[in-house]
Amino acid sequence: MSTTSTKTVLPAVAMTAVSMVLTLAVVMMWLGTAVPWLVALVVGLGIDGGWLATLAYERRLAAQGDHNRTVTAVGWFFGLIAAAVLVAHALTADRSAGAWLAVAWLPIAAKALWLVHSLWERTALTTLALDAIRGIQQEARDEAAVARARLRAEATTEETRLAAVTAAGARVARVQAKTAKTLAGAWSTLETARQGESTGRALTSVTSPVTPGVTPRWDLPVWGPVEPVAALEGPALTDSELDALVDQIRTSQTPALSYREMAARFRASGHSASEVRLRAAWKRVA
Repeated sequence: MSTTSTKTVLPAVAMTAVSMVLTLAVVMMWLGTAVPWLVALVVGLGIDGGWLATLAYERRLAAQGDHNRTVTAVGWFFGLIAAAVLVAHALTADRSAGAWLAVAWLPIAAKALWLVHSLWERTALTTLALDAIRGIQQEARDEAAVARARLRAEATTEETRLAAVTAAGARVARVQAKTAKTLAGAWSTLETARQGESTGRALTSVTSPVTPGVTPRWDLPVWGPVEPVAALEGPALTDSELDALVDQIRTSQTPALSYREMAARFRASGHSASEVRLRAAWKRVA
């Protein structure tokens, strides 16, 4: 018998022994005054014997991995009879009725302990299985710990990166503000110079010859957004024209040019076509 099984079977055996002795003693004390003591002894041994026999049979079936509800019902029947005898004796006793009634639950408790022991045996696992379960649980805990550590490291890295980006952005903003302030000061100086009468004449005499009676105005250059000039778009090439042009550029030297070299020369010559059309034409002629 294993150590873990002993933890449940010993209390059940002890409770069974106490309840059987108590049942036999109560039967002898209670029935001994009404019937011969041999008859009372037979009754007491019959109750205890029936209970013990059904218990032994239940244990045999449990050892074989089997279960019989009829045997279990008979065992509980003998246990209830023993409990009923103890309760009846406690109710009819002249003295210490409460004490006898307090121990009347022992037969039922013994059967309950045997039930707990049987459930323990049904769910018991071998040492190898328990070691495997502990290994699986430890592996799961290790993986969870590694995942948590990885997440914390990634969060720390992201926090450091964001701090660096924020600091760099702040430095760029400070440089831009300083540059804008410098440009604004320079523009203010130029505006003051332009509005000055003597300075304007001096700048005019330096930048262009003085024409009698004409004083050209010196204006500041434009500093601000400008409108982009629209790109010149030539007529779109047809597929056949594009194929011929691609083939001509590809075979312009020996060995034939690669796609990358052909595409570079195609665009350098001033032609335009989307990458999808150009690659399709290459596949058709190559």
